[in-house]
Amino acid sequence: MAAPVAVLDVAPVRHGGGAGFARALDQACRDIGFVVLTGHGVDAGLIRRMHDVSAAFFARPEADKRALAVTEGYIHGWTGPRQSYLAETLTAGAAPAADWKEGFSIGPPAAPAGMTDQERRYFMPTRWPDRPAGFAAVWTDYFRAMEQLAATLMAAFATALGLPEGYFASRFDRHITGLSAQFYPPQPTAPAPGQVRAGAHTDFGSLTILHTGDNPGGLQVMGRDGAWQDVTAPADMFVVNIGDLLAQWSNDRWVSTLHRVLNPPAGRAHLPRQSIAFFHQPNWHAEIACLPGCEAGGVRHAPVLSGVHFERKLRLLRGG
Repeated sequence: MAAPVAVLDVAPVRHGGGAGFARALDQACRDIGFVVLTGHGVDAGLIRRMHDVSAAFFARPEADKRALAVTEGYIHGWTGPRQSYLAETLTAGAAPAADWKEGFSIGPPAAPAGMTDQERRYFMPTRWPDRPAGFAAVWTDYFRAMEQLAATLMAAFATALGLPEGYFASRFDRHITGLSAQFYPPQPTAPAPGQVRAGAHTDFGSLTILHTGDNPGGLQVMGRDGAWQDVTAPADMFVVNIGDLLAQWSNDRWVSTLHRVLNPPAGRAHLPRQSIAFFHQPNWHAEIACLPGCEAGGVRHAPVLSGVHFERKLRLLRGG
């Protein structure tokens, strides 16, 4: 049986230390690429408000949400029920049915100067819902809190790889990160064969910071033994995992691990679930190439631009 996902305290890093954290993080990234994070310093009240306003948004009539739907011109906004195919992003043709969920997402709250054509659509002004009250302020505050935590974690990842603490900073000064709330509604009818709340996939970018709900039908990670294991975190902790690009940067020293969101068990299908995910993505033009010190055994991946990788995955996610 695979070892459980490690619980790591990031507080020492936030206060100027953290060599022990970096060593533990390196081991966790080699083993499974997931950790449960405590000591993060994010206000519990902000996390609660984020869940509350998001749940209120998803409870609105579908016609109201449809006005904010993702389009060709707006990559962020509302994604309707069963309109994503996460398993397709890993293996084309793998998804027998769409994911049983809906979502709302935003990009960075502020656009950088001198955007290129490739960057421009990631920094489009957000189309905010007019209700619930305070939605835009809460989401903006939460994005900024996650942005700060992600920067702390990227500094720790650099230390874990034997690089200068600020090594990644210039690769994220125009990052194209997305913040997303995912709502997994009740399942009054049985899902199609093979259909789950979110199909088995790996994340696309550098890291994901996830705050999960506590109703059944949650996150599972595939261990190195090939078995699925549940990953849970108390309400005051986050689940953090690395994505494809950080694994590629490390030349597969670290693993971007397969995970999914399971359906609720029989008798609990009437219970919804909600999670909040910060998908940290490097600058569109950041080159992802083998990092110094990670060349052992030969370079395994050709360099790729962050934006090129993301857009290929996005097309697959949306059934393209």
